[in-house]
This record gives sequence, structure tokens and C-alpha cells, in this order.
Amino acid sequence: MDYSTNFTYFTLAGHVDLLQYKYIYFMITLNVYIMIICFNTVIISVIYRNKHLHEPMYIFIAALLCNALFGATALYPKLLIDLLSEKQTVSYEVCIVQAFCVYLYASSEFALLSAMAYDRYVSICKPLHYSTLVKMHIVKNLLFLSWFLPCCTIGVAALLAARLQPCKFILNRIYCDIYSIAKLSCTGTSVNNIYGLFAFIITVFPPQFFIVYTYIRILTVCLKNSKDFRRKALQTCLPHLLIFIIFSVDMCFEIINNRLESKQIPHIFTMILSVEYLLIPPLFNPIIYGLKLQEIFNGIKRLISWKKRTQISF
Repeated sequence: MDYSTNFTYFTLAGHVDLLQYKYIYFMITLNVYIMIICFNTVIISVIYRNKHLHEPMYIFIAALLCNALFGATALYPKLLIDLLSEKQTVSYEVCIVQAFCVYLYASSEFALLSAMAYDRYVSICKPLHYSTLVKMHIVKNLLFLSWFLPCCTIGVAALLAARLQPCKFILNRIYCDIYSIAKLSCTGTSVNNIYGLFAFIITVFPPQFFIVYTYIRILTVCLKNSKDFRRKALQTCLPHLLIFIIFSVDMCFEIINNRLESKQIPHIFTMILSVEYLLIPPLFNPIIYGLKLQEIFNGIKRLISWKKRTQISF
């Protein structure tokens, strides 16, 4: 059969040999996905239900958690199906869509973290101008741009990948990504590589530089103020900074791992690294915000107590 002209599916060869352990892997993955949905949904519900949390900082947090749900849903439903399947395959069209969604999640995460850094920077460094510089229409515009610009950037990359003619059909991954799809092409990928480098630079480096800059300014202001001021500033900034560091490290691992493809790293470890940025932030972001920000923590307690009172009344 001439696979260069007649193809339908890619084989996802990144899965470890499941055999008798596939149901264990399935249950672990299902529980992780359920926890991601529950944890993020609870925090989003708390912010939505409490009108006093309808402020820019909490709106950005809710948007970040919505993005986490989007990214997790791009991976886990297909992964759960594959864990119970005899053969892990994916159609070409679905593979492109999954790659687009995963990349969109990662790009929007950086954009949203930048918007949150701007909010914290103005709040701490320019508090007298906060109501002017962080109006609600500005918040809406930042949220729109945080998804629209990455959507355009990643959309072009996905279209460039879709135009390629694959001559190999085995992806050494457990999910699809644009770089791996491009490597299967039997035609030239120079345009894809150049645009991919351009998209990576504009998606990752400006947000990172901006966030680092804002926190240098925030730290400078904190050092000049009282201990109480520093405590309050750190209470609101520490969760955001922690999440930024975790996500940046996870993304670096994924990019390096995907490009180098070192044979010296055990396969199971490689696969864990490849999903870490789709596992750690969506799972731990709501925990970090729920524990570190007192207003959200109090909202969770009120939500739990309300449910208990409702159950007792019935």
C-alpha cells in the first residue's frame, strides 16, 4: 500500500507497554482528570458566586483556571481512551486539532500570567493609579488578547503543519504536537521550522521578560516599605510567582525533551516530562490559590458549609 497518498491514522507509539497494568494507569489518569475538573471548578465557582471577588485579580485567576480546564480536556479524554485501547491511534485531522489545542493552552497560559503580573505590578507599584490603569474594560481587553493572539499565532502553525504530506505515521508521543507532526513529513519543513521558531520567541520570551521585570519592580518597592506592606504584597504575589516558575520549568523540560530525544533518558521518564505542563499547573494551581489567598479560602469554606446546611435541611 502506498501510505504516502493513502493514509488515515497516526500511531501514538509513546505509550509504555500497558498489558495487565492498563486498568491501573487508566484509573490513575481518570482520578487525576477528575481532580483537575473538581479543583478548578470549585475555585471558579467561588469567584463567580462571591460578588466581592469580582475584581481584576480574581477574574484573572478564574481565567487562568478556565484555561487549565481547556488544556487538560485537550489531553485527558483521548489519553483515557488510548489507555483502554489495543492500539493507540489518532486520525490526522484529530491529531492536528489536539496539537492546536495543547499549544493554544500553553501560549495562553503565558499571556494570562503576563496579564496577572501587570495587575499585581500596578496594584503594588502604582496603587493610586490602579482604578485608572486596571479598569474593567482593560481587564476584558487583556483577557481577549490573551486568547485571541495565541489563537492566531498557533492557528497559523497548525495550518502550516496541516499542509504537509506525511510519509511516516508513527508518533513517538502519547499525544499530538505540531513539531512532531512536522517531523513526519516527506516534504520540506523549512517554512514550518522558521515560523515555529518565530512563534516560540514571541509567545514565550516577551511574557517571561515582562513578568521578571514586574517582579523586580515589585521587590524594589517592597524593600522600601514596612513589614506589613511586604507581607500583604507577598501574600498576593507569591502564588502567581510560584505558578509562573512551575509552568516555565515544565515548558522548558517539554521543549528540550521533544527536541533532543535523548536515548539515555528512560522512556517512562520521558513520557512523564512530556505531560508535566499539562498535569502540574492544572492540578496544583487551584490548590495554591485556594490555600494562599485568604478571600478564596474563605469562599471555599462558605461553599462547603452551605452545601452541608443544604444536605441537613433535606
